[in-house]
Amino acid sequence: MKLKGAQIIVETLIEQGASTVFGYPGGQVIDIYDALYLAQDRIHHIITAHEQGAAHAADGYARATGEVGVVIATSGPGATNLVTGIATAYLDSVPLVAITGNVPNSLIGRDSFQEVDITGVTMPITKHNFLVKRVEDLADTIREAFRIAKSGRPGPVLVDIPKDVQNALYEYTAQAPAAKNPVPAANESEIEKAAEMILAAEKPYIYIGGGAITDNAGAEVLALAEKIDAP
Repeated sequence: MKLKGAQIIVETLIEQGASTVFGYPGGQVIDIYDALYLAQDRIHHIITAHEQGAAHAADGYARATGEVGVVIATSGPGATNLVTGIATAYLDSVPLVAITGNVPNSLIGRDSFQEVDITGVTMPITKHNFLVKRVEDLADTIREAFRIAKSGRPGPVLVDIPKDVQNALYEYTAQAPAAKNPVPAANESEIEKAAEMILAAEKPYIYIGGGAITDNAGAEVLALAEKIDAP
């Protein structure tokens, strides 16, 4: 089934399990919003008063549900308004996919109206980001973004999509939601070494991050604290 790139974006979001997305419309994502309107019975969009609010809302949604948060913004100032929310998700290990529109491929790099190199801007605060220059790569890139966002230490991934890619037609075939990368097995010798160091410590204490909450490891942390009498 041939669809416009904007429709492929929405269909792939639905395919990947995104039931609720956040954002604010603008010129370079208006086709995505048309596609969201047509699919409103299958995916719920929440509009905010500002793109930064949408980024924080997607971040909070991911924390509350355990799903990948999704936020959509237009090019230029719309995209840069996401930066604080993306950085928050990056520092707090929250799975987030940010989709931004951009000017057509033919205008990229020419200082077009509301053109900003958002992939360059967000490189330090994303696990990975993509500039999709061909509609043929669109669905697989979004799938990869979801896989990266929720694998290992979770975090944000940005997908920047030029206007002409959103309007181009291409064949779309639904796939299963992207699976997380397998977690590597623990090294038994390293675990034994760590246990020896803990046993030798005179006043051990535990300083642990949000991953314990994400992976529901609270009971194990408490058991360790009681076993070694550590705060």
